[in-house]
Amino acid sequence: MPLTDPQAERPATLFTRRNFLLLGVALVTIAAGYAVLVSGSPSAAAVLLVVGYCILFPLALLV
Repeated sequence: MPLTDPQAERPATLFTRRNFLLLGVALVTIAAGYAVLVSGSPSAAAVLLVVGYCILFPLALLV
């Protein structure tokens, strides 16, 4: 029975390019949400902030 190296199965980095891309999109969405909130549209800002914080940010950490 061959021995396997546990280090060979793990990726070199914790996050991949896709994680960083989703994190960037989440941060831009959150910043846009706050900018829209300052401009005076709280309902649109709420949608952007919920999408950024509750969907994109966790998705960036889990994918």
